[in-house]
Amino acid sequence: MRELVRGMCIDWGVSIRGACGALRFDTSTFHYKSRRTDQAAVERRIKEICETRVRYGYRRVHVLLRREGWQVNIKKTRRIYNELRLQLRNKHPKRRVKAKLRDDRQEAVGPNDVWAMDFVHDQLALGNKLRILTIVDTHSRFCPAADPRFTYRGEDVVRTLERVCAQVGHPKTIRVDNGSEFISRDLDLWAYANEVTLDFSRLGKPTDNGFLLRREKQSPGLFFDPSSRSTASSGWNA
Repeated sequence: MRELVRGMCIDWGVSIRGACGALRFDTSTFHYKSRRTDQAAVERRIKEICETRVRYGYRRVHVLLRREGWQVNIKKTRRIYNELRLQLRNKHPKRRVKAKLRDDRQEAVGPNDVWAMDFVHDQLALGNKLRILTIVDTHSRFCPAADPRFTYRGEDVVRTLERVCAQVGHPKTIRVDNGSEFISRDLDLWAYANEVTLDFSRLGKPTDNGFLLRREKQSPGLFFDPSSRSTASSGWNA
């Protein structure tokens, strides 16, 4: 419609107001200029976040954007998130999940530079199954924690990390998979408060966090409680 108004002004020599009046087009609409900023940079950053944190919804993505200093409200974050078709589905083929390629990963250059964290499993003599939170320094292969419990939640992972970091210091990066304990808000807030980067594996690609694969060593003897299992695993070295 604006082009038609401009054409009338040029061809017929009428004013903009006259052309808008003849076409019944509001002059304020003709003069309106959008104040929307270029959102390409925001779209690119949201894509990058969702490629590495594939189980994050738009609310968690918005929290990360605000932490990084982006001046964007949650409505805009949700609109861009939906336009990019990043909505989470309850059931989805693992092969179609977007994930960031790991070509940009750097080798650890010193102790506490990069840790790998995952669960290994064992079983007591009475048949009770254990989940052992295992942490390995990928540079020194030192294992600062092998904490066995019957059940593990995100807050339990944070408690273990706080205990370990009080003894050996905080790492720069921790490589984890997309398990519910590692994508929890408790761990996310702990990592943010301590300036620790969580490097998530791609779904269906366990080799992204391969330092803990096939590390479930068989210790001699039988164990009847988690404390005895913890004592036996305290000397592990990856």
